[in-house]
This record gives sequence, C-alpha cells and structure tokens, in this order.
Amino acid sequence: MNAAWNSVTLDSLGAVRVRGPDAVKFLQGQLSADLQLLTPQRALLAGFHNPQGRVIALLRLIELGPADLLALTARELAPVLVSRLGKFVLRAKVTLQDESPAWHIEGLLGNAEASSPFGIAQAGGVAREGDAHIVRIGESPSRVVSVRPVMAPASGLPTTSPRAWELAAIAAGAPQVHAATSEAFVAQMLNLDVLGGIAFDKGCYTGQEVIARAHYRGRVKRRMQRFEAADAAALSPGTTGTLGDGRSFEVVRAALRPDGRTEFLAVTALAADAAAAAPAGARTEARALPLPYALPE
Repeated sequence: MNAAWNSVTLDSLGAVRVRGPDAVKFLQGQLSADLQLLTPQRALLAGFHNPQGRVIALLRLIELGPADLLALTARELAPVLVSRLGKFVLRAKVTLQDESPAWHIEGLLGNAEASSPFGIAQAGGVAREGDAHIVRIGESPSRVVSVRPVMAPASGLPTTSPRAWELAAIAAGAPQVHAATSEAFVAQMLNLDVLGGIAFDKGCYTGQEVIARAHYRGRVKRRMQRFEAADAAALSPGTTGTLGDGRSFEVVRAALRPDGRTEFLAVTALAADAAAAAPAGARTEARALPLPYALPE
C-alpha cells in the first residue's frame, strides 16, 4: 500500500459473527446471495429481507475460516440482525453474535493513481495482511474495507474524512440501509440485482417470492439513482421529498461536498416514469448524475 491510499475509521459499520457447522446452510436460507460462492478469497454482498421482500439490512460477508463467517452491516442494525435472524435458528447448529466492539473496520480510499491493493484485481476479492481481512468493495472509485481485531496494528496510512468515504460510496452507487430506511425498499429498488446482491437461481429465502416476481414479471419502476442539489444540506437517510419534475423520492445516503452542494442517492421513479401532473408543495431542485453501472430499462 502506498500514498495513493488514505484511510478512514468506519464507526458506522458493525460486525455480526455467524459460527457453527450449519452457518453457511443457515444463511443460504435467509439471505439473497448464494452462499455457495463465498470463499476465503471472495466476499459477498447480500440482503436480509422481510417476507414482503423489503431490505432489513445489507451485509458484506467474509469467510474467516471453516464454518466461521463475519457479516459487516450498519452498526445500528447489528443487534437487529442478530435478533431477527435468531428467530430462524431453531435446530440449526449455528450461533449469532454482535461482535461490533471486537473489530476495527477501516475504509481505504484510493486516488486515480491507486493500484490494485494487495493484488486484489476485482471488487469482491479478499486478501489477508497479518490479522486483517482486506476486501475490495469498489473499483470506481477504488474502495477497500480492512477488518481486523481491535488489538491488531492499524494500517498507518494517511487519514481522510468520513465525508470523503461517503461521497465515494455515493459516486459508486453503493446502497446502504440504516435504521431510518430498514424495511423501506424492495431489493431491486436498491439495485441489488445490478450489484450482484441477489442470486435468482438459488433456493428459497425470506422475501424470495416477492423479489423473484419483481424480476421475472415486470419492470421495477422505482430505482436508486444519484443526484446533486444546491439547497439540500439537511438530507439524510430516510428523508423524503419531491424532485423538481414531480417525482417523489426517499434518500438512501447523502453527503455534503466541499463546494457546498449535496450529493445523494435516492429511490425514485425512473425519469421516463415521471408523473405528468406533479404534486403541489416544496420541491428539491436536483440534477441527475450518472451511476457507474446501467439500470435495467
């Protein structure tokens, strides 16, 4: 790692430990990703949903060892995840524990000259560096998450602000679910199908019927999209409003840029489906920004 990388402590993320002979089998029946694809060298993005297909929490799964998994999620949702998943354990040989205090989660943000960290060429790749598990979660811009026990040495890289990390995540079109937005969005509204967070060829899991129906029977009309606005500094996850063209929106994540403008991801109707008769009331004049991936038409 070189000076092309900066680090930020991600206090907003927590960690849930899932251990036991049935850990993979158990999560396979609860999450939207295919757990058979999880390896020590490959992390997985997955959603945990309610029966209506709405996302309770997003998880980044890392295999620490045989029958030993770590799920990174919003720290405020870690105890919720343990409680909600725990209801399905029944006779499965698996234990769930919120281990957020035991892990230091660090974001590594690369500039334009940043090379592949630790030889990880693609998003989702995992490498080991001492006691740390290094997961590349994005390529445009380059973003890496380092997860290590709290007593292990830090990376020693120059630090940057949490706001810089958040802006990079927004530029990457990366969703997150917080307490304010838990169970607000069906999986495809957060573009999980585009980002590889849904396996449509695996068996059943909670919410699978609704998610599969949206995939096979019709176009999803509301999707997470990226915007910027000059007068939206108060936007935060869960904030609702109306765009200038009449589309209602709900914020997924938002951050204030150094130039004073706010950049945000929000779930709203696709531009082609903007209402002909816009509702009255205050509006947020926002300009659409591109995502680094294409949305299904």
